[in-house]
Amino acid sequence: MAQFSRRAALGIGASLLAAPALGQGRFPNRPIRFLIPWAPGGLLDGFMRLQNELFLQEYGQSIIIENRPGARGTLAAQQLLTQARPDGYTIAHHHLSVIRHPFLTRRPTWDPVNDFTYIMQQTGFIFGHVVHPASGWNGLKDMFAEARQKPGQLTYGTSGIATSNHLAMEELCEKENVEMIHVPYRGTSENITALLARQIDCIANSNSWAPNVESGQLRLLAVWTRERLSAFPNAPTLRELGYDMVVTSPYGITGPKGMDPEITEFLHQAFKKTQHHPLVQEYMKKHDLPDEYLGPADYTKFARERAVYEERMVRRLKLSID
Repeated sequence: MAQFSRRAALGIGASLLAAPALGQGRFPNRPIRFLIPWAPGGLLDGFMRLQNELFLQEYGQSIIIENRPGARGTLAAQQLLTQARPDGYTIAHHHLSVIRHPFLTRRPTWDPVNDFTYIMQQTGFIFGHVVHPASGWNGLKDMFAEARQKPGQLTYGTSGIATSNHLAMEELCEKENVEMIHVPYRGTSENITALLARQIDCIANSNSWAPNVESGQLRLLAVWTRERLSAFPNAPTLRELGYDMVVTSPYGITGPKGMDPEITEFLHQAFKKTQHHPLVQEYMKKHDLPDEYLGPADYTKFARERAVYEERMVRRLKLSID
């Protein structure tokens, strides 16, 4: 079988990756379907469409994006399981809800690790703790101190039950030995409206709150990324505050289980190259998208370890979709 060149494997220069020679021809010899479990138009959609343009320029084959919203973001994964052959021509955006889903039901229909081929982890979301300035809290310790004085009285909003930010906030409350009331909403915009009206005490959600923080309407206490955000350099990370937590709900690319390792590695190197292209790096910087790159082995390891965490948190919080 064809071997990858050293230059291509390192993503250096403009040389093409060596295409695997399998079956009737070299891979890829026809368009690749890429399933995205969200509606078109968001940051992720733009992130992948930009990379797909670069993929076409580099390898002469297009990647056809198919949006599959609904079912808690699991329709793309379900299609991999039920309709896709493990030939590399159908791949999908993969996220933590797919790993979490089997633990939320008494009748799981897939194994979160073994039923997929993990190709590459890419990036994630930006979460943070945002409060109203009238709260008087200038740091996360202030909020938790008041929560300790008023058990079960302070509230926090998220984008829904059993989301990554919900689980992370409950983990923080566990570490701080405080009780706060979770108020799920359908999205960050509803969180912002509720916080501005002082209907909740804190937002623990993704960064649609950025304009409100920039205008001074809301206050950012902490961010959950590995490093501070360039847009909000004064907001500390959870790690800086001593929690040893990085929460970005990272996502990446998977295929059906049983993919040929050479095809998996070709796709890994191809998307690694497109993600490190200056245009994509500029897009990530513009939108403060964190770099959460992992190759196939490390991504699989992450999924295995994350499945243990998801099961523990789902059972502790007694979460269910049944």
